[in-house]
Amino acid sequence: MTNDSIEIYDASEAETDDDWLAIMDEIGEEAGYMEPLGDQHSAFFSDMGTVLLVSFETVSGIRGAGGGQMPLGYQIAAPRGWSSLSIIAHEETWYRDHHVYGYFDRLIDDAFFEDFDHVVFYGAGMGGYGAAAFSVAAPGCTVLALAPQATLDTEMAEWDRRFLKARRLNFTDRFGFAPDMTDGCARVFLVYDPIQQVDAVHVAFFRGPHITKLRAPHIGRDPQAELAVINILRPLIEGACADTLDAGTFYRLWRARRKHAQYLGRLAGRVQSQNRPQRFVQVLRAAVALVDHPQLRRALVRAEAAVANPQAADEQPLR
Repeated sequence: MTNDSIEIYDASEAETDDDWLAIMDEIGEEAGYMEPLGDQHSAFFSDMGTVLLVSFETVSGIRGAGGGQMPLGYQIAAPRGWSSLSIIAHEETWYRDHHVYGYFDRLIDDAFFEDFDHVVFYGAGMGGYGAAAFSVAAPGCTVLALAPQATLDTEMAEWDRRFLKARRLNFTDRFGFAPDMTDGCARVFLVYDPIQQVDAVHVAFFRGPHITKLRAPHIGRDPQAELAVINILRPLIEGACADTLDAGTFYRLWRARRKHAQYLGRLAGRVQSQNRPQRFVQVLRAAVALVDHPQLRRALVRAEAAVANPQAADEQPLR
């Protein structure tokens, strides 16, 4: 439940990244701290309650997502009186930096995580990798990672050619292979699209009774954005922080996609690409019955015309 007496900070006046870092430094003096971790990372800590949400984010992601240009972890935790720690990458670093390692070493040495009743590590994509890799610092924590990479070490993941620049980074030293780093976690939840084969292979590296793999077909390559659009990202993270998240909770929330036009459009587009016109019409009819969206309606009209007169129809792509 939101505590209306809590002051929620805002950094939306920032025009440049440097302005934003300066404003966040000022906010950190009141909320907890904002600390540079070398030249490529920062840590923002908001000290509130005994639940701690550790999020792995990027400057561009925070500044481009709205929410007063505050880290997502802070936006979710602060209104509920929870503490938050955001590890912020200034670029696509995968948090592979000895300054970040040293920062977590200090937290471990100071028994920082032991001050909290419940600790959750969260991230998506690169941030999901970070959440899993550094969760080893807080034994007994919960991890919620969306489409995380297990590693980008070419010896183990040469098949993943999406992030070629990241291959210059060292994934074989400390905090390197994310699945191994989660062995001490109480629970690890991995949300991914099994149709995205590269993401599915990364998730396959995570094994053990503490691992819960949450399949979300057709969610696409950016599950954080998709979950946010259908308004279930925050409830999902909040459930992890409240220690109520399980597979049943996720799939109940995931049903919201059935009324999401973009998701339904992507599902219909996949059927269309399989050259199954009758099935394509069926999917579009079901989609239009759930969501009255003009693009879906136009696609249905074209698809029905193509089935009725396949020689004359000039079928257009759905998107």
